[in-house]
Order: sequence, then C-alpha cells, then structure tokens
Amino acid sequence: MDRICISIVLLFFTITMSSNSYSKEKSPAVESRYFGENPPALIPQLFDPKIVSPEGRFEGGTFSPDMKEFYFTRKNGKYKKRTFFVIRYENNRWSQESETDIRWPQFSADGNTMYLEKQYRERTDTGWSEAKNAGMFLKEQAHGMSVSSNGTYYFPFFKKEDNGHGNLGYSRLIDGKYEKPVKMGTEINAGEYIAHPYIAPDESYLIWDVEREDGHGQSDIYISFKRKNGSWLPAMNMGSLINTEHQESSPHVTHDGKYLLFTRGELKVKEDGSRYYVGKRYWVDVKIIENLRPK
Repeated sequence: MDRICISIVLLFFTITMSSNSYSKEKSPAVESRYFGENPPALIPQLFDPKIVSPEGRFEGGTFSPDMKEFYFTRKNGKYKKRTFFVIRYENNRWSQESETDIRWPQFSADGNTMYLEKQYRERTDTGWSEAKNAGMFLKEQAHGMSVSSNGTYYFPFFKKEDNGHGNLGYSRLIDGKYEKPVKMGTEINAGEYIAHPYIAPDESYLIWDVEREDGHGQSDIYISFKRKNGSWLPAMNMGSLINTEHQESSPHVTHDGKYLLFTRGELKVKEDGSRYYVGKRYWVDVKIIENLRPK
C-alpha cells in the first residue's frame, strides 16, 4: 500500500541532534544558524538551504542542540538510493558535507544521548559509544518516535487486535527500567496510519500525522494539549496553513523552541508509469502552536 511505503520513507523526518565530540562553545552566530535562511512567520516556507540542497535533492534533516551539526539525506536524481550526510560548523563556517552511517538520529536536550530508533548511543570523551539496545518496550515500535526531557518515549506501535493500524503510546522510565508501552486514548488514536509523533520536552502537547475524515486530504498534522490533570484534550487539525490536499507529516519543533518543521510531499509519476515520492521540508514560527493552545 502506497501510504504505508510513504510512511516508512518519512520515518526520519522528525528533527533533533549529535556529534563526535560535543562542544561547549557557543552556537554559531545568528546569521549562520539554519544556514542563513530567512526565518518564517506564520505562513510555512520551504526549508531548502542551497548548502545542503544544491540540486534540490535535500529531503530533510536534524540539527544538533548546539547547532553545530546537521544530519540530513538526499534522494532522487543522481541519488538512486537515499544517501545520508553530516555537515559541521567548524572554524566559523559550515564545512563540506560528508557521508555518514548515522541514520535519522534524535538527541537528548543536553546532546549526550543519540536515539536511533530501537537503539541509542551515549557520548563519551572520545565520541560516541557503540549502539546499545534500548529494550523490549520498543519491540513493536514503527514509523517514528520522540523522547521528552524526562526520558519518556512516545511512539506508534502495532497490535494484532488493531488490524494493522498504528496507535500512539508511551513508555516511562520507572526505577531505571522502561515500562510496558501504554496505549493512548481515542482522543489521540483515531483515524488511520497514525505515525511520526513529536512530544514537547515538558509533555504539554503532542503532534503527529494521521489520515482522518475531517482532514484536508491524505495525512494531516494534528495536535493535542495536555490538561493540568494529566489527561489529553481531543486532537485538533492544525489548520489550512499547515495541511493541504498533499501529504503532511513528520512534525518537529527545533531545540531552541522557535520553529515547527514538517514534511509536505506527493507521489510523482515517471514516464514508465512507476511512482516515486517527493517530500520537502517546511518551517513556520512556533507561534502557530501557541495560537492553538487553549487559554
């Protein structure tokens, strides 16, 4: 099914961070952050910096918390297969990108833990530790994940009784061990192809993509805010500025808390009739979230 294939393609579009040796120096100067791109307001703009996308083949990527590294991918054109890169800010400039075996990383806020789907690495004095298994609680994890500041994992998982449709759940760190995944309620788990969650560091809101009848077409991005009592408000569509007739997915808020990034994409048809997916990364001022927050 095309939607499932696309969901797998989009796993990595969630945004966060990492490095070989974590620098305690200040972040790059303002004009060098986000590769010098003009920041967006409340209307989403294409995020396609020429330094990482000289031929328009950039798909998306992840900044480290100190903004000195960016892990990203290119695909289509001369990149017959998805190719993974890292580019670093060194000597007051962005260096030449290089290929990397690190795929779709996410990072803790302090930059000391690298999350790699069902594995993780810890920062050491000489770089990164070997990949370690995160645990059996992620056995059924699929199509993205996000980790809050207190270490709680939010992720989609599949249960036989759900007939193959994903559900969002979470697993908390309790007494040094992660609990069995807890399936979230129907205010979150409604619709089809639920995937790619982003949890706010303080767990005050959750964003994800899903196909729902009240959507704008294909998958849309939805948000739910947490009540003071710990329960979740019914999900709301993030509106026509974010969602279109195309497929919107893989939301993520930058570590500095300033921008929401997401993917907008569609299937293209080749001359031979075969289809391929083209997704582009967009960004928008995080005020678009605050404008939706209940007063």
